[in-house]
Amino acid sequence: MIGYVTLGSNKIAVAAGFYDDLLKEFGAARVMESDAFVAWGRGNESPVLSVIKPDDGKTATVGNGVMVALRADSTELVDALHTKALSLGAVNEGDPGLRAGGFYCAYFRDLDGNKLNFFYHP
Repeated sequence: MIGYVTLGSNKIAVAAGFYDDLLKEFGAARVMESDAFVAWGRGNESPVLSVIKPDDGKTATVGNGVMVALRADSTELVDALHTKALSLGAVNEGDPGLRAGGFYCAYFRDLDGNKLNFFYHP
């Protein structure tokens, strides 16, 4: 159902480098880009994650209560992706582990403060 998710960034080049390194571990690559926008996906039918400078010219800010969850194929991949995100400068928002409902998740904030998680649910 989700086609794409866009996260605001004030430093597109820095954010692009972070997500290039992180999302390649996830099997994603750049699918579109411009001076103010970069998007990653895993093929024509996959949802896309992107970073963008706000179109109104104002500073990008983090939405309170907003989070992007990215599905992984295993708990091992959740662990590896979380470790990779932290090694790239992300801030830990919750160590990998089992959560309510049988979800295995790991939470982090990217370099712009956006909250994301990787999760596995069989």
